[in-house]
Amino acid sequence: MIKHVALLRGINVGGHRRVPMQDLRSIVAEVGYRDARTYVASGNVVFASDQAAELIETTLENAIQDRFGFPVDVIARSAAQWLAYVNSNPFCAQGDREPNLVMLCVGKQPATEEHALALRHRAGANERVELRGDTLWLYFGDGSGRSKMGVGPTSGIWTTRNLRSVCNIASMLD
Repeated sequence: MIKHVALLRGINVGGHRRVPMQDLRSIVAEVGYRDARTYVASGNVVFASDQAAELIETTLENAIQDRFGFPVDVIARSAAQWLAYVNSNPFCAQGDREPNLVMLCVGKQPATEEHALALRHRAGANERVELRGDTLWLYFGDGSGRSKMGVGPTSGIWTTRNLRSVCNIASMLD
């Protein structure tokens, strides 16, 4: 079995779409994945499975819908993919100073140069967007709260994690 990372999109925000992490670990075990560990309440889970990422996504989405009665998008990646993301960070200097202002944007579909260009068009003077492999790295020099860039492309299903979370998830893969 190989380790995977699954990211749940849009849960536990403002008390809505509540998915307790203990329940998420239980769901992961119930569908046959092993050694589930979660990181913070925003829906990050590491586990072992022999299934492909696309099947993991569908399996977890169905199980979460069945348990909680609402849909949740799940984006899954292998440990190797996740570690490659960590190593592809183009904002290392900014991340060393302000890891919460550097974000990894991961989608169900691969990021493209068109996605990056669309975000760059909306970016402020102190914001940056870089395409790395199938993901986007975002730097919010003035914070993401007032950014006109948003935290991902407007088409497709995307989720973001700040650099601190990305690195802590990576450490869970060891």
